[in-house]
Amino acid sequence: QVQLVESGGGLVQAGGSLRLSCAASGNIFSIYEMGWYRQAPGKQRELVATITSGGSTNYADSVKGRFTISRDNAKNTVYLQMNSLKPEDTAVYYCKAQITPFQAIGYAYWGQGTQVTVSS
Repeated sequence: QVQLVESGGGLVQAGGSLRLSCAASGNIFSIYEMGWYRQAPGKQRELVATITSGGSTNYADSVKGRFTISRDNAKNTVYLQMNSLKPEDTAVYYCKAQITPFQAIGYAYWGQGTQVTVSS
């Protein structure tokens, strides 16, 4: 059994900052890629940022220079520091992790989502 638990969402004014966290727990042998995705009302889920176990990162153009993804491999946790937030960043943010359990095939797991609301 693997679980991803997100935290850190909330309401913030435009220009403000939030830090999201996502901790993976359970039957975990290894985690390759971890990342954040978001889904705004009426829109498809989109990639925000990803980070590999080696530290390679990838960002959506819309968040480059404002968001920073990082991870603590010892804690199986990924973070998303969001600065200079804009109203268009408002969405439910989901954590995703490519996890290989002990004695099982690897799979992409999703968290339950955390709401981020940016007021103008």
